[in-house]
Amino acid sequence: MVTDVVMSHSNICKDMAVQTWIDILKSSRKTALIHDGKRKIHYLFTDGKEMAEEYDLKTDELTVRKWRHKSTLGAQGQWQVEVGEPLASPVASLDSDVIKENFSNPVFMRKDTKSSFQWRIRNLPYPKDVFSVFVEPSERCIVIKTSNKKYYKKFSIPDLDRSQVPFDCSAISFTHANNTLIVSYKKPKEILTLEQELLKELKKLKGTGEGDVDCKTQ
Repeated sequence: MVTDVVMSHSNICKDMAVQTWIDILKSSRKTALIHDGKRKIHYLFTDGKEMAEEYDLKTDELTVRKWRHKSTLGAQGQWQVEVGEPLASPVASLDSDVIKENFSNPVFMRKDTKSSFQWRIRNLPYPKDVFSVFVEPSERCIVIKTSNKKYYKKFSIPDLDRSQVPFDCSAISFTHANNTLIVSYKKPKEILTLEQELLKELKKLKGTGEGDVDCKTQ
């Protein structure tokens, strides 16, 4: 009986966290732009943080999410990519060896599907059995490492952290092809419900193809 009560309380807290995040999203100031087959949404939160998202108009899949924070002095920070291709960084040197090295380094990016969070790490030319991919629930992160000690990566899932949803060790899987490691984490029902609810709200915004339209929601 005690266990049941604890689990019930935990579920209530989790549901409250999910609801809090969706409420924050709904109450943010949003602008919408429909352009080049994409629905582009800009969020401005009460604490000054900004979030920009892009959705494919045909599939409704999220293709880009990035954040921008102001510095302690109030200066506008750089965009930090959470979902989508990483922002190109200027090459420090035009030396061909440097450029070649940059192109051969592993490239980590997140590219979700409707049902899973998904990460792709390019330039990993090792057989699949070299890789070990697992969840560290206590640290709320996913770990990737190789038996040949050539690659190691530890990363969180911000979506789960924002909604305080626990990690599920059985939700993770991975595959490897064409020198690319693809790691998938099945989205829990709480996240799927939140995303569906948010998408309904976003589709109500009166975006145009000519410029941003300010659509503040209450």
